[in-house]
Amino acid sequence: MTSNGPVIVYEWLKTLQLSQYVESFVDNGYDDLEVCKQIGDPDLDAIGVYIPHHRQRIHDAVRRLKEEAKETASGLYFTLEPMPPAADIYSGHMVECESKLRGSKSWTEPISDRVGRNGGYVGAQRNLTLGNRRELVIYPKLKLKIMIRDKLIRDAINLAKPPYSNK
Repeated sequence: MTSNGPVIVYEWLKTLQLSQYVESFVDNGYDDLEVCKQIGDPDLDAIGVYIPHHRQRIHDAVRRLKEEAKETASGLYFTLEPMPPAADIYSGHMVECESKLRGSKSWTEPISDRVGRNGGYVGAQRNLTLGNRRELVIYPKLKLKIMIRDKLIRDAINLAKPPYSNK
């Protein structure tokens, strides 16, 4: 269980109180939650899950995984190209945002310094107040690049190294 996938499956089965099936899941190729979303009765037979209430727990969890995937999938679209401003009020706001981003030291500043200066990431708080609304969020191109760069740094992902690159 050295890769991240089987660990996720282990944690998932552990929350279902079915961790005794981890080895069978991994041996049968169910080493990622995306693959686990496809589990049906024949798969459970092959894995060795014969106890009816264990099968039902897994079926319920698979259904929840599929529902969560549907809910989050609609919120994953971004517009990379800047949109033309609809009115003059937006153009002043864009200039203000871009000037703040140009002066950003997020590459060198620790996150705690940024939170103190900016008040944190406002988008997440704003989305909490909106509830489950599914709206297209449009970020300025520069801000989106910075957000992606910072996320890659936080997750310790180097796109210049394998498995993301052949170099």
